[in-house]
Amino acid sequence: MGTVMLKVGDMKLMLDYYERALGLVPISESLGGVYLGRQGLPVIHLSPAAGLQLPGRGEAGLFHTAILFERRADLAATVATAAQYDPRLFAGSADHLVSEAFYFTDPEGNGVELYFDKPRETWQWNAGQVVMDSLPLAPQAFLNQNLTEASLEGQREAEAGVGHVHLQVGDVETAQKFYVDTLGFEKTSGWHGQALFVSAGRYHHHMAMNVWNSRGAGPRKDTLGLGEVLIRVGTQDDVLAAADRLKVAGVATRHTGAELRFEDPWRNQIRMASVHA
Repeated sequence: MGTVMLKVGDMKLMLDYYERALGLVPISESLGGVYLGRQGLPVIHLSPAAGLQLPGRGEAGLFHTAILFERRADLAATVATAAQYDPRLFAGSADHLVSEAFYFTDPEGNGVELYFDKPRETWQWNAGQVVMDSLPLAPQAFLNQNLTEASLEGQREAEAGVGHVHLQVGDVETAQKFYVDTLGFEKTSGWHGQALFVSAGRYHHHMAMNVWNSRGAGPRKDTLGLGEVLIRVGTQDDVLAAADRLKVAGVATRHTGAELRFEDPWRNQIRMASVHA
């Protein structure tokens, strides 16, 4: 997964959050906003959209952007700074068997997950589905075991990137037809018809869709919040193959030569490009 673009009402506030709470570093700036990330790799693109409103309750859009850390100590450092920034923005934590995750909400209501993947050899698969759960994960105990002065001091230099993107959608069946049958992801898990997890290369999930807050939601209005999701694929041939599948499915696309742009059934903007583009 590549950079997630957010449409932002208060750039000063949001920049402050993503820099100070999450330890992301401004990488580039343009009229289209600011890109922030780690080690030169953009994670979040904050795009000014002061004239837009916050999305209404129950609308489709972003559930959370999930930022993946290479080491538990690096995750602990950002959990600590995010909690210190404003404890009211902490939304929970869980051991998912494949990962350890901490949840926050940014100042404009966008969900953020901070997580670490457990070693792949410890993941369990059952009939092609990865075994996941939501078990208790005590934040203070995690910090006590993993937070170090070195990880706090080196926070902004530590590697981190978008691990997955989780969306709110109107129904799971339509999501599966689009993201699995048409776009080509593999289904890795489901949850009682309320959530769908999909990936490439037997990762636990690169994208997820749920109806927990948005069952029955129709196409999105143009609001603050999720602006665009970037999906990275291996080669330009993979981009062209996706374009062909979308055309067959009757989905309008725009191919710029370097990348493919299209919308999902809820008008979430998707951009696809090869890793070498």
